[in-house]
Amino acid sequence: MTIALIDYGAGNLHSVHNALKAAGARDIAVTADPDTVLDADRIVLPGVGAFKHCMDNLAAIDGLVDALNDATDPSGAAKPFLGICVGMQLMAEAGEEHGRHEGLGWVRGAVRQMLPEQAQIKIPHMGWNDVVPADGAPLIEAGEAYFLHSYAYAGEDVLATTDHGGQVVAAIGRANRLGVQFHPEKSQRYGIGMLESFLAWRP
Repeated sequence: MTIALIDYGAGNLHSVHNALKAAGARDIAVTADPDTVLDADRIVLPGVGAFKHCMDNLAAIDGLVDALNDATDPSGAAKPFLGICVGMQLMAEAGEEHGRHEGLGWVRGAVRQMLPEQAQIKIPHMGWNDVVPADGAPLIEAGEAYFLHSYAYAGEDVLATTDHGGQVVAAIGRANRLGVQFHPEKSQRYGIGMLESFLAWRP
């Protein structure tokens, strides 16, 4: 089984690579090559930083966005996909950090600045928080995961939430496309367990 770990200059590749290996992955291609993405069995898109920067980096690599769309199209190849942190956010229609910027458009929703209901809640949301899965959510189990973000998704296809001065989306997904706001590579046993489930997933 080949895992395409997307290298587009906006992800914590080393830590994610090590976490995938710890979860049992043996053939991990760190790549930005569209053909490698199309040939892979599973695809992982990490992401750190600003939404626009990450999306611009993806779009700047000739053929990569098309390859991601084609490889994970639920009506076509439907290869299992995992987006991590901003990699999850890019699944949305848009991000609203420093203006409105188009995302991949795989789920109907947008990424907006976090505005906690309680003034004493600090942003960025950083540290360990409970993950509460929705009924029937694939791969996501109840537990504690590590978060680090200032913007959060709001929209459809929510698979799990957490609480940080109000409800915050922790995971989204539709069909074979899954995204998590938390960092499985920093979430110790909980994160490795989720990656193990991803490697075994047959959506």
